[in-house]
Order: sequence, then C-alpha cells, then structure tokens
Amino acid sequence: MIKSFKVVALGLSLLLANVCVSHAQDFQKGFAAYEKEDYATVLKEWRPLADRGDAEAQFYLGLMYKNGQGVTQDYKEAVRLYGLAAVQGDADAQISLGEMYNSGQGVTQDKKETVRLYRLAAEQGIAQAQKNLGAMYINGQGVTQDSKEAIKWYRLAAEQGNADAQYNLGWMYYIGLGIIQDNVYAYMWYNIAASGGDANAVNERDVIAKKMTRSQLEKAQDLASECVKKNYRGC
Repeated sequence: MIKSFKVVALGLSLLLANVCVSHAQDFQKGFAAYEKEDYATVLKEWRPLADRGDAEAQFYLGLMYKNGQGVTQDYKEAVRLYGLAAVQGDADAQISLGEMYNSGQGVTQDKKETVRLYRLAAEQGIAQAQKNLGAMYINGQGVTQDSKEAIKWYRLAAEQGNADAQYNLGWMYYIGLGIIQDNVYAYMWYNIAASGGDANAVNERDVIAKKMTRSQLEKAQDLASECVKKNYRGC
C-alpha cells in the first residue's frame, strides 16, 4: 500500500514538473514573439496562460491592451489584467495598476489606491515603486504630505541606483526639505544622478557648484566617489 502511494506521488510530481516546463516554454515562446512584435503569436501563447492564472502573462497582456499592441487599446481590460496579476503579488502589475489609478485611465482616479499599490511593490524592494511612493509623500497625494517619509523611500530607491530618486534626494538637500539644508550632499546626489544619465541633474549640479567653495566641491566629489564604491549605501 505504501509502495503504491509512493508510485502515485512520484507520478504526480513528474506530471507537475512537465506542466511547469511546458508552461515556461509557452511563456518564453510568447516573449520571443513579443520582442519581434509578432503579436498574433504572443496572444496565442499568452492568453491561455493568463486564463489559467499566470501572473506574468496577465501583466504582459495588460501592457498590450494599455498600449494597443496587437489588440485594440482598452484601458479597462488593461486594468482588469493588471489587477489579476497584482493580487498575486506581481510587482510590475502593482506599479502599472497604481499608475492607472494615479492617472484615471480605465478606472476612476484614486490616489489612495495608487499609494496602496505602490507600497505593495515598494515593500518588495522594487526601486521604481519606492521612488513613486516617495513622490506621493512629497506631493501629499493619497497620503498626508510627509517629507521625511519621502526621503526614506527616495533613499531606498537611490541605494539601488535609481537616478530619479538620487536626483530627488539632491533637490531635497538643496532646498532643505525634510532634512537639514546641505549643498555638499545636494551636489553629491546630483553628481551621482548625473553619472546615471539624468540630464536635469547635470544642470542642477552645475548651478549649485557656483555657490560652493573649492573645499566644499572637493568634499562633495569625494563623497560621491565613496558613495559609488559603496553601491550607494550608507551615503
């Protein structure tokens, strides 16, 4: 009896393994087609996966409906698909659905729901969501305005190399919002963001440099170099 049970259990395990492999192969076929903009093949591969509850397929189908890629643009359908993936913990879907609620595309605009969704993804450590959540706090949208909380989320995103968050930290140090005003640290973060490709940071860095002494500039540049070496942590 025990031996029979083990045989059945082994059979089920092998069956599930084969299903998972087939599932992954179908998704990869769809992704390869997506990159080639072969949307007919994408829909053929991903729609059945989405119908079976695959969060990644649901997210990408939602993206296609939002952008009108291979389908008629439909914000409501995008919201529906994003929602299915978001409740399964898919961070990309949580961010995208949050953006839909933020702009009111396909759904009634709801800043509080935007914050809730951004927070779900931010707490998974996603830099884009952390930066977005920081922006909601700095602007007091969907939450009580809180500059210190904004700094917290911007810093978490900045530590992952998010140039927008690094720029925003520089700005907050520059004007002294939620933190003691400090041109040295403002320059440091602007310089780091500029190195990450933020054109606005280049301009702001150069403006603030004119207000700094030579020793302040040298210190800011040294701090920026040290920060990069530490992978932006503890800066």
